[in-house]
This record gives sequence, C-alpha cells and structure tokens, in this order.
Amino acid sequence: MSVWDSIVGQQPTAEMLSTLAELSAIANRHADGSIADSTLSNAPQDAQETEQHNRREQNEQRVRHGLAQSWLFCGPPGSGRSNLARAFAAALESPDHGMGDRPSNVTQQILAGTHPDVTVLSTDKVTIGIDEVRGLISQSEQMPSTAPWRIIIIEDVDRMLERTTNVLLKEIEEPAEHAIWILCAPSPQDVLPTIRSRTRLVNLAVPSQAAVTKFILEHTDVDEHVASRASRLAEGHIGIARLYATNERVMSDRDELIVGVLNMQRTSDAVLLAQRLIDSAQGQAQEEVESQVDRDERNFRRINGIDEGERLPVELRTAFHAIGKKEDVRRRITRRSRDVLDRALNSVASIYRDIGVLQNDAEDSAGLINLENRTAITELSIRIDRNRAVACLEAIETARRRLGSNGAPLLVFEALFSTLVP
Repeated sequence: MSVWDSIVGQQPTAEMLSTLAELSAIANRHADGSIADSTLSNAPQDAQETEQHNRREQNEQRVRHGLAQSWLFCGPPGSGRSNLARAFAAALESPDHGMGDRPSNVTQQILAGTHPDVTVLSTDKVTIGIDEVRGLISQSEQMPSTAPWRIIIIEDVDRMLERTTNVLLKEIEEPAEHAIWILCAPSPQDVLPTIRSRTRLVNLAVPSQAAVTKFILEHTDVDEHVASRASRLAEGHIGIARLYATNERVMSDRDELIVGVLNMQRTSDAVLLAQRLIDSAQGQAQEEVESQVDRDERNFRRINGIDEGERLPVELRTAFHAIGKKEDVRRRITRRSRDVLDRALNSVASIYRDIGVLQNDAEDSAGLINLENRTAITELSIRIDRNRAVACLEAIETARRRLGSNGAPLLVFEALFSTLVP
C-alpha cells in the first residue's frame, strides 16, 4: 500500500507528485555520481518507446535543474491538501518514494509527525503568529539530519497576517539549498500575490461523493447508508463527512439548523435560531477541545512513564500544565467555534443551492443535498423567486466575511437569519 492510497479523489495530482518525487531521487543519485547516465532510462526499442524515452529524459533534465522548493497546495476545505502535502513529503524523504507495499519507517514517522526533518505547522488559533514563522525559518536553514530534504509544511497559510507573510516571503523566494516549503491554502487568492508568484501552484479537485463514501466505509464502522448520507451532506469535505458519520450530535445539530431555517416565519424566529446556533457551536468546540486536552495529557504521562494519578516530577510540571493552559484553551475554543459556524454557513447555503436546482429543473443532473428536507425546500422554492434565492446566498457570503473580520458571531447570525426570513 503506497503513501498515495490514502489520498481521496486526487489521483492525477498524486500521480504527478509521485513521479516528481521519484525523478528527484534519480536526479540526486545522478548528481552524486552513484548511478551512470545509462541507468536513467532504458534504450528505446521502437517509435512509441522512443517518444516515451524522450519524454522521460526531458522530465529528468527538468528535475536535475532543480525540484521546485516552494509549493502552494490549494483546494477547498476538506479536499485533503494537508494530507497530500504529508504524502509528498514522505515520497521525497523515503528511500522507497512512499511506493512500498508496506510503509517504510521514514514514511511512518512523517505521517505520524515525528520525523526530525519534516516540520508541520498547524494551528488551533485564529491566526498564525510571527514568532512561529520565524522559528520555522530558523529550522529550514539547518541541514537535514537523516533525509535528503528539510521539509516545512504550513497548513492554513491564509491565516497569516500580512506582516507575518512578509517575514516568510524572503525565505520562500530564496530557500536554503536543502529546504522545501509546502504551503496550504483554500485558494491562490487567499495568499498574497508576492507569495503566490514565488511558489509552484498545485490545485486540488473537490472529491466526488462516491470517493468520499468509499473512504468513510473503509475507515469507520458505519453502514453504507450513513456513509452515503454523510458524504452527500459534507459536499466533498472529507473531514466533515467523517465527522457527520461518526458523531451523532454534530449530525443532529445540522438537521436542527436546516429545519430551523426552513421554518422561520418572523424575525423573532431568526433571533432565537441564531442564539441556539451560537450555543451549539460553543458547546461543540468546548467538548472537542477539552477532549483533545485530555488525550494530550494522557499521552504526556504515557510518554514519560507516569501512571494516571501519580504525582508529577517537579521538572515536568511546567510542560504538563502548559497543555491545558487556560489562555491557550480559550483561544482554541474560539477557533473551533469559528470552524463550527463556518460549517453552519455551508449548511445554510446548501438550502438555497437546492432551491436553485429545483427552480432550474436540474435535479436529475445536479441532485439535492438536503434530500431529507425536499418537501420544505420545494415549498420555499415556490415562495421565493430566483433573484431572492441569489440574494440569500449573497447574504450568507456577507456573513462569512463579517465572521472573518472578527464580527460578533451572535450579531452576524441574527442579521443573516433576519435577512433569510421569507
């Protein structure tokens, strides 16, 4: 099983990156003199092989002149851009290029986040701090300890403030000789043009519903009906599909939100629904973060050989208490609650997407997302015209921008739901 087998719905991109990683390894061995030119490609036997031979030789020449050291992986949330970045790192660092029947030790370490030459920056905060980026730059300038490259992966690079991005710019433009940067963002427009122009862009597709359903069935214990419904409601978002399939509370909260929006008749309904949504988002975020803190504390004890309830040695207490530091936990809850609210906006938007499908008689070709609410959505599609449906979608995007600008969540959703009242 290769490292690429876990990538969902990105086969062409995975094949391209896999080939690059393999050719890079060949080029490195050639540069070191460990293999002769004649081993780079077999002699052609006929016209077709000659064409393939020439194509491969051109690829090898390109790689010899330098594998791109700054990458920008772009794809919608849930498309798997972070997983693809890790897989690419494993293919570049592992002796088998991540193609072995069983994962090599290097691949296992990279995927587990424990390899000394691969650093992944993922944040639970609303923004990525400038000190974190400076630390990554210092790491990137060090020689790799065991692997060919020192690889830095930054998830959600769009969460950087402009001044933080400017600190990163020079390093992206002129990376250290043995460093590779892989930046991840929802779209190229979410990154400053100065960064965008200095990286090699890789665009990811939205995984198909069938691909996501297959992934859910292979990685959870749910039945096919639950997996299919979760992938349909997630609209191609792998992580959310898995969450819907395995967390009944999250699925139930989504169902209640859809019904609440469809049943709104007065402004008072909108205000009450907004309050319920904010409370639900806060509850989900707090439960998730507290559960993660508990897991981290148990892992800390296990790694240091300390049993549950056993008194911590003095020299470890500071590190242990930092795991559940109140200020950090509060910031993580804020970030997670924003994620829940962003997911709620997608769910609300799916209602008006379905209305558009029905109004344009496109159900056979496009299908409905909220099949369980088809009757209510059909009634609403009759009550409002197409211009009104488009205006509702624009109101949802306005709410998203306000949230992104740190608008008060309750006020944002009260305004949005009041606008959506038919």
